[in-house]
Amino acid sequence: MINKINKIIFKYLDDMNYNIIDGDNKLYFTDSKDSKYIHIRYDKDDGLCFIYHKLIKEISSFFSLGNSDAEKVIGEWVDNKLQMRVTMVRMNSWQKWGLIDNTLLMNVTNTVRV
Repeated sequence: MINKINKIIFKYLDDMNYNIIDGDNKLYFTDSKDSKYIHIRYDKDDGLCFIYHKLIKEISSFFSLGNSDAEKVIGEWVDNKLQMRVTMVRMNSWQKWGLIDNTLLMNVTNTVRV
C-alpha cells in the first residue's frame, strides 16, 4: 500500500519527466533526452535498482527523510513506473557511472517512454 508521503514523492518523481533509455538488459533514467547523467539504472535480469546518490540526497532533503527511506520510496516508484519488480535498491556514488556517454557505449538500443 502506498501512503500519502509516497504518493507525493511519486508525483514529484513523475514531474521530473525522466527519459528512459533501454539497452543491454538495463533501463536508464535520465532527466531529459539531452542529459549527460543517469539518475537511476534498473537491471532487467535481476531487478536491481541503482540510484545516483544526488537524487537520494535531493529526495531525502526535500521530504525530510533518511537516505534509506528515500532509497526505498524511489525503488517503489521505479517498480510502479515500470511495472517490473525491484528486488533491491542501492545508492551509487561512483561519479563516472552517472555519465550517459558510458551508457551509449554499452549498446543502447532505443529509448522508451512510460
